[in-house]
Amino acid sequence: MSDAIYGKIVKIGISINIFPWRNFYMKMTSIKMKNILEERLANDDYRTSFNRDKDTFRIEWKASKQGVTVKLPQIIGKYNERGEKAIDELVDHLQEALVMMNRTYTLEGNEANVFPVIRATSFPQEMTTGAKLVTTEHTAETRIFYALDIGKSYRLIDEEMLEKDKWTKERLHESALFNLRSLSTDYKVDTVRENDFYFIATQDGYDASRILNEAFLEEMKERAAGDLTVAVPHQDVLILADIKNDTGYDILAQLTMKYFAEGRIPITSLPFIYDEKKLEPIFILAKNKTNKKK
Repeated sequence: MSDAIYGKIVKIGISINIFPWRNFYMKMTSIKMKNILEERLANDDYRTSFNRDKDTFRIEWKASKQGVTVKLPQIIGKYNERGEKAIDELVDHLQEALVMMNRTYTLEGNEANVFPVIRATSFPQEMTTGAKLVTTEHTAETRIFYALDIGKSYRLIDEEMLEKDKWTKERLHESALFNLRSLSTDYKVDTVRENDFYFIATQDGYDASRILNEAFLEEMKERAAGDLTVAVPHQDVLILADIKNDTGYDILAQLTMKYFAEGRIPITSLPFIYDEKKLEPIFILAKNKTNKKK
């Protein structure tokens, strides 16, 4: 969604419905949503645009042209489910992201604030400014990016930041994984048809990143009675499942698709089997049938 900053859920103050005439059941269109966002984000220093073909809305700084692009159908879907609250959260996120883009950051002195973030392999590896983001290969479905945590949001780290602060990619990777291991791995568990499903959803911005915590995955593997599967349908959830029968795979497929569709930053609807410290994507083709992805 943004060129450099893909944040955590921003919580600022109390949401106030300043458009009381728009009720929850009102038919929302892309043009109406565009107009709402333009009104809510009005600022002489910003430029907004609407791409009718791609059905996207973009807001950027006039001076630097750095900005954020959102897909309107996704926003409308959330509005239809949650009403004005969905717009309030989006506006907060966009405002925070734009402010963060206009600041200068350094890695030196911020070693404890560097974390890995998981993205889909289709996620852009460079910003619209041309700056290349630092990445590491992960699986056929996912790629590792790196973020500098700045409180309510974070900034994805590009190669220029590394060069300026004289950091190596290896140092960045090691620091990010070290900090990740300090994050809580507390989970909620739900048992369905003898299959155990574990959910981590702290909404700290790094829930999906916990898939990189090898010690945690090994602990869960040791505990599993069946196949240990792992899913990162979007940024703000990590799902692990101890699958003991075929029905469990059907449930897992439904879960991952549901979370993938609802996520603000979707990653992949494909779950993984975790075995011998490796993650292998699997297709759940039909009821009671699974295939490993080749």
